[in-house]
Amino acid sequence: MSKKIKHEIVTADVLIIGGGTAGCYGALTLSRNSDLKVVIAEKANIKRSGCLAAGVNAINAYIVEGRTPQDYADYAAKDAGGIVRHDLLLSAARRFNQVTAEMEKLGLVILKDEKGRYVARGNRNIKINGENFKPILAKAVEAAKNVTVLNNVNITDLLVHDNRVEGAVGFHMTEDTAYEIRARAVLVSTGGAAGLYKPNNPGFSRHKMWYPPFNTGAGYAMGIRAGAEMTSFEMRFIALRCKDTIAPTGTIAQGVGAKQINSRGEVYEERYGCTTSERVYGTVKENQLGNGPCYLQTSGISREKDEELLKAYLNMAPSQTLRWIESGKNPGEEDVEIAGTEPYIVGGHTASGYWVNTSRETTVEGLYAAGDVAGGCPQKYVTGALAEGEIAALDMIEKLGKERVQREFPDAAGRYAEEKIKEYETVLNNPLPRFSQEALEEAMQKVMDEYAGGISVNYQFNEKQLRLADENITLLLKLAEHMNATDTHELMFVYELRERLEVCRSVIAHLLYRKETRWHSFNENLDHREPREEYFGYVNSRLVDGELRLSLKSIVKGAEYEHQN
Repeated sequence: MSKKIKHEIVTADVLIIGGGTAGCYGALTLSRNSDLKVVIAEKANIKRSGCLAAGVNAINAYIVEGRTPQDYADYAAKDAGGIVRHDLLLSAARRFNQVTAEMEKLGLVILKDEKGRYVARGNRNIKINGENFKPILAKAVEAAKNVTVLNNVNITDLLVHDNRVEGAVGFHMTEDTAYEIRARAVLVSTGGAAGLYKPNNPGFSRHKMWYPPFNTGAGYAMGIRAGAEMTSFEMRFIALRCKDTIAPTGTIAQGVGAKQINSRGEVYEERYGCTTSERVYGTVKENQLGNGPCYLQTSGISREKDEELLKAYLNMAPSQTLRWIESGKNPGEEDVEIAGTEPYIVGGHTASGYWVNTSRETTVEGLYAAGDVAGGCPQKYVTGALAEGEIAALDMIEKLGKERVQREFPDAAGRYAEEKIKEYETVLNNPLPRFSQEALEEAMQKVMDEYAGGISVNYQFNEKQLRLADENITLLLKLAEHMNATDTHELMFVYELRERLEVCRSVIAHLLYRKETRWHSFNENLDHREPREEYFGYVNSRLVDGELRLSLKSIVKGAEYEHQN
């Protein structure tokens, strides 16, 4: 007997896809400043979803005393080799402190000194007790007027007609229900893409990674398919982490001023530079030269600093604290070994994502992007995601308020939603395929690792390897068309695989197009080992008639990139 899915139509003024940091704050802004009806579609449960699910121990983007938003924008631009949107950086940075103060009002605990001032950690950070950051945000959203949260609803596709967004379609993961959500505006805030490359740890531990494994690049993939312009997928992000536990290194480097040293005890970070990518690159090179393992030099720190580190990691990465306890050696007694992770595509740390205007509207009219899924604004972190959710929401309020007449929902968009729901049913009724979703995912990660600059090849690639990667990913995409699922939860895994494969193709295309090495390790092109002036710009792409078309856009400091939709 064939499986059928119930088709439910939901209407809203604004649909928010992804109830993480940016999505929640966008919903709060809409609720507080308008009477617009808002629906949030969240794949998990909004209480503990997104990158803040496990908490965080610092606000990493904050304008501390004596600094300005321009200082922050200049720092981010330098770290990214100049490939940034200055308009996006400044518009976010001007809101960092305001959104932080708002989170404190909602209940976030921010550490203060004896004079009542926030405790700074470096030039741009402040310390918080943020293990409940996401539940605090989610509680405020659940209490907000005119906001409905659909938990466990996995959105797969945008409904776009004549380059105008009309909503989205997806399915519930525990009920046999598909949702066609019709909306006048849509905010994509789904996060970036993990799991494209073979990870540090194998088998059972493969999901012990830097970025949330449930962030599959869904928002990128649905935008690519809808014909939205995307940017900077070649600016991959590789995190420098504590080896094996994949715990953050910034807490050690900034908290106790630990230097990067090799096995000979030499401080090597000055030799390679101290930008985010150079810190990874130096570690890779020292290992290649036979000077590894590499460490953060914590030996000799005070007992007080020991205690601070043990407590800090217990909050956000308990596996690292447990490792110290199990070994019987505190950080002050033994240096912490470090290693790079596999590459990720994430717009909160690098510039990958949708090409947006200053109001965070994409090249598809009515479609907005915020947080890790929005491109052009690296180093924005949590406060940047909050700021972008607010910026997008305020623009929606202004534009939707000017619409005098309620638009008709296009028949073409409805037909497309019906086609997608039939596609879900096809997957649920497919016979057993030759390859499982897990087998195809492992094959994808092996291809990306070996041919597109993964860990095993020290993040390096050449054009021949990239072409082989594209060939193999294209083949895997064809095999993925014949997947099956026994229920809607398994159906989610099928679509997550397809999303990752589609993002992989875009990453490969971008890596091929930028014929230079602009960021060591993040973009280590062995055929073009140096930066080239003619590539000082944004590599953008758009899917046209099934083919990715790439172009280079100039960088104009001080300009606002207001595209014509």
